[in-house]
Amino acid sequence: MKKSLILAASMALIFSSCINDDNTDFDGDKDIDVSALTFTKLSTSINGAGDEGFSEISAFDSKTNKLFVVNPNEQEISVWDISNPSATVKVTSIPLTGTPNSVATMNGLLAVAVENDPKQLNGQIVTFNTETQEQENIYDAGALPDMVTFSPDGKYIISANEGEPNDAYTVDPEGSISIINVEKNEINTLFFGAFNGQTIGNGFRVFGPGASFSEDVEPEYVAVSEDSKFAYITLQENNGIAVVDLQAMAITNIYGLGVKDFSLPENTMDASNKDDIVGNFKNWPVLSFYMPDAITYAKINKSEYIITANEGDSRDYDGFSEEERVKDLTLDATVFPNAAELQLDENLGRLKITTANGDTDGDGDFDQIYGYGGRSFTIWDTAGSKIYDSGDQIGKKTLELNPELFNNDEGDVDDRSDDKGAEPESVTTLKIGNSTLLFVGLERTGGVMVYDITTPTAPVFVNWLYNAEDIAPEGLLVIPSEQSPTKENLLVVTNEVSNTITIYEIK
Repeated sequence: MKKSLILAASMALIFSSCINDDNTDFDGDKDIDVSALTFTKLSTSINGAGDEGFSEISAFDSKTNKLFVVNPNEQEISVWDISNPSATVKVTSIPLTGTPNSVATMNGLLAVAVENDPKQLNGQIVTFNTETQEQENIYDAGALPDMVTFSPDGKYIISANEGEPNDAYTVDPEGSISIINVEKNEINTLFFGAFNGQTIGNGFRVFGPGASFSEDVEPEYVAVSEDSKFAYITLQENNGIAVVDLQAMAITNIYGLGVKDFSLPENTMDASNKDDIVGNFKNWPVLSFYMPDAITYAKINKSEYIITANEGDSRDYDGFSEEERVKDLTLDATVFPNAAELQLDENLGRLKITTANGDTDGDGDFDQIYGYGGRSFTIWDTAGSKIYDSGDQIGKKTLELNPELFNNDEGDVDDRSDDKGAEPESVTTLKIGNSTLLFVGLERTGGVMVYDITTPTAPVFVNWLYNAEDIAPEGLLVIPSEQSPTKENLLVVTNEVSNTITIYEIK
């Protein structure tokens, strides 16, 4: 499809819910008609010239109307004045010593997660004054601080330190969580040594060669409860979530997230990019680990939830790789009597799976096929029980709205079906009146899915915000109306491959 046609289709998608626009102010706890909300693209800006990696995570400071954008390629935080979101202006950036991975703001303070070189060494959390952009403090964190956020009360800065191994897999630092007490100007880094030797269960994975539990865990993303008492951290490759008591400064619980059964009617998937069928949804004998990337917290009708984007991720290093395709496995003949048919490219043969799981009896063949990611978002309670999973809805809805973008918006349609599909990467929420909206960024298909999750057991699709200039949304940022320069709710999407920043207004 030509770019002009894709753009036209994207504009149609943006405005598919643009009805009854009477400029109603939806602030306060009022019942609203979510279908009457409008989603208007105000601007798209380019942050850096190059292939990719100039625009990742962003944070907004309402005092200065500055947007701070992680720019790892130029080892800086790019700064934009978005006083007028329809005409953003790039201003003086903040140079860094090291590569930034994440950024957050609160009360005039900017926190940046900076990895070391090599990244197996301890990284830093560096803070700046948002107005002067002058550095305030440097805190030593764990290895590879990958995501940083503030607690809602502004008391803590929390960093998920991934602790990835080197490519040879000869150095594997411990994963950790760093917590800065802003008032006391103190940092405390928590490790997982107390869990060494324990079995978590429910699909929690510890599988790196020679790794202890504390070395194997890789904290990815942080969500904090509304009362600032607990942090919930995704352990993506491990398929789990850690719970941190911020007052006790302790990791109090870890739970596995289980697996998604793609043989169930609600969990169909297109498993091949070589079947000459776009959107070939079928059931398959595959269990897949949820392996969430981003996580967010929401309090809805006095109940607490955490919501995950189930991207999936494998370990694929020179020194160790779990990646393989189904066609290259030896499948147990009793469990899979139709193995030859399953392993055809047009069936399951192309699907990427893990060899770290599946040989349940240790005889060298595979008794179960395990994949990566849920191709979905999931709503959990804070104890890790599943409340709702979107099943195959993301794939089917994007296919319905724009089949030319199915499972890949960078070229060949259907190209990522054999991998992890649309790859839900990022999630955030927005409260409007009594309603709660969920935004889900799709790394491979592109764009942002919008759902009404006011009833967490039965979310309703609202819109797909797709902009043809954007490729691979990495970060989603909601700016509520009370903090917004336009006094309307804003959504900021930062895109890793296209290096773009797109701002939508929600009315």
